[in-house]
Amino acid sequence: MSDGAEAAEQPGNTKDGGKVRDREWRIERGVAIRAGFYIFGTHLFAGFVWLLFYLGEHAHK
Repeated sequence: MSDGAEAAEQPGNTKDGGKVRDREWRIERGVAIRAGFYIFGTHLFAGFVWLLFYLGEHAHK
C-alpha cells in the first residue's frame, strides 16, 4: 500500500512530470548559455586589455 504513496511523492512521477523536466532543462540550458556569454565576455575584455598594453608598449614616444 505504501508503494503508491511513495511513488506519488517522488519528483517527476506526478501528472505534470514532463513539465517539471522541461523546466529543469530550460534552467540548465539558461545557465549554460549565461556561462558561455560570461566566459566569452571575459576573454574579449582580457584581449582588449592585452591590446592596450601591446599598443602602449609599441607607441612612439
